[in-house]
Amino acid sequence: EHMLNNCKSDALILKQLIERTKKQRVDAKLNKDIIKQGLSSYAMYGSKNPFNYVLSNIELDNLKAEDLSSTLHTLSKYQHDIVYYGPKPFTEATAAIKKLHVMPKVDPVFGIGLKANYTPIEQKNNQVLFADYDMVQAEITWIKNNSTYATDKKPIIQLFNNYFGGDMSAIVFQTIRESKALAYSTYAMYITPTKKENPFYFVGYVGTQADKIHETIKAMNELINDLPKADKLLADVKTSIRKDIEADRIIDENIILNYLKLQRLGIDYDIRKDVYNQVNNFTYTDLKQFAQQEIANKPYTYCIVASAKKINVDGLKQYGEVKQLTLEEIFGY
Repeated sequence: EHMLNNCKSDALILKQLIERTKKQRVDAKLNKDIIKQGLSSYAMYGSKNPFNYVLSNIELDNLKAEDLSSTLHTLSKYQHDIVYYGPKPFTEATAAIKKLHVMPKVDPVFGIGLKANYTPIEQKNNQVLFADYDMVQAEITWIKNNSTYATDKKPIIQLFNNYFGGDMSAIVFQTIRESKALAYSTYAMYITPTKKENPFYFVGYVGTQADKIHETIKAMNELINDLPKADKLLADVKTSIRKDIEADRIIDENIILNYLKLQRLGIDYDIRKDVYNQVNNFTYTDLKQFAQQEIANKPYTYCIVASAKKINVDGLKQYGEVKQLTLEEIFGY
């Protein structure tokens, strides 16, 4: 509390921080995995997205040390939560905290409406986002924002992910990497958002050789559009999910953190109960129906990081409108 309220500004430290930040930014633009992250965020939210919501280098240079220290001085005036895990009972812990920390009154100046808001894109047509990177490989990511969040989908989603693309035994890995030898790495997941107001989204990924890019895209699209049947895998996945829940323990401070995570999704109980009780009841027909409703034959944004010298960029037009992004567009600086 003392440091937050009384910390002093230091122009030299700020200058060193800005120099380190700029060096990290240069390094980030040389990292294909970070570029891939930026493309995926662009695919989900468009040109204004969480990845590139940063200060420009000019804005960094214009920062004043006293502005940052004054921000820290007012930090506790914003609406916030206090999380306590320890041996003291509730009343004793609360009394001790109140002696040291003053919770803010509801104040429109320091409210919760000051955060940046991003609107997920509704993909209506196939699109290709391309970033030129000098390498012999090609990184391909399928992105699609899906239906509105609903708690009751959690059990079928967990089963689908484990069956379709969650690990090395799943359909995607066994087909694309093991059977067809098209990938050095691959996965596919139907992902639950962290907040109930956001939609589900689907992410598929294949890292392959540049000369195999079209064969690889065809292979993943076939799996997305027509879910293969594998009875033994489905039985094994059901058993694995239930065993994992039986062995899992949420303990210590994770009890509170898990509670807060579920709260953001509008859930007030342990959602693992639903998964454990329902997962055995699903059949392949249920998984097939889920895939047909949520991912099959839908418009996707293909995020491709590859060398324009190794692939024919115009040839990507067969998958949708091609937009080649600069690093400045991706990173925001």
